[in-house]
Amino acid sequence: MSRYAIYGAGSLGTVLGAYITQNGGSIDLINRNKSHVEALKKNGAQITGTVSMTVPVSALTPDEMSGKYDVILLLTKQLLNTEVVTFLKDYLADDGVIVTLQNGLPEPGIAEIVGSHRTMGCVVEWGATLSSPGVCTLTSAPESLSFHMGKMEGITDERFAEVKTLLELMCPVYEEKNLIGARWSKLLINATFSGLGTVVGGVFGNVSENKAARRVAIRCMKECMDVGHAAGVEFAPVQGKNITALFDYKTAFKREIATMLIPIAMKKHRNIEPSMLQDLKKNKPCEIDAINGIVCAWGKRYGIPTPINDRIVEIIKQYERGERKPEARNIVLFDELLG
Repeated sequence: MSRYAIYGAGSLGTVLGAYITQNGGSIDLINRNKSHVEALKKNGAQITGTVSMTVPVSALTPDEMSGKYDVILLLTKQLLNTEVVTFLKDYLADDGVIVTLQNGLPEPGIAEIVGSHRTMGCVVEWGATLSSPGVCTLTSAPESLSFHMGKMEGITDERFAEVKTLLELMCPVYEEKNLIGARWSKLLINATFSGLGTVVGGVFGNVSENKAARRVAIRCMKECMDVGHAAGVEFAPVQGKNITALFDYKTAFKREIATMLIPIAMKKHRNIEPSMLQDLKKNKPCEIDAINGIVCAWGKRYGIPTPINDRIVEIIKQYERGERKPEARNIVLFDELLG
């Protein structure tokens, strides 16, 4: 019988583990946060927000791990990927796979450690917040939940189908032939709404539903698309919507139309609190370099200016150093870049 684990079972991982367990699956939820693990052991996974359920789960700290896993769903921050994946390699079956559900473009780095034949990627199309130990808030509408999953060279169809079946215990899973395109589409969403949501100290809706923030957001999206296209990326649809057709404007008039579409496109995810902001509130380093930072890095590689993303990185690093704090009025820091 196959063994499954979620490594880094924080907000997203706890919600996912609760769904899988409630719907008949068996999976270990592993997290370094001892108080969270103890709460899960004692009270089960308590999921609030757009759903309400309490599910008894199998929860462990890394030092309690034993044996080998056939599938490890990876949900830690990318900051320590080299250390984490090297650690997990000893707990991965010879034909097992690590499925990264992380932000950014993590697959190549993971494949360098465990091999492309043991690496899969999955884009998460929903959000959650860790409210307190053992308690997570699902912030996306239940009908909007989905995964987009792809594989690297060497993954068997049987293993892919097994992982797909596992994740379908929570919500629909779409096979993504264009994994890099799906990654870039999610990166565009995260760079824009997680990045700017963190800048203003709010949720996605504080960006999509604020006129001044939308003016910045559409330019952030455009930078991401310009960089991706320069790199030869074909952006994958997001929940059936062709984001380049909607938002890749060529004229000022089309930019205005695209800007007006933003609150409609983000309505079902308006309550998502950026994970970067969650980290900053806990005085932890955030993933800015793996999100907006990677857009900037690829922009430099291909000669595409990224002033909005550069400014987002600059502001959030100021937050990390304690030089500034997230608040709504910080959106004016982009005024000089809008033209």
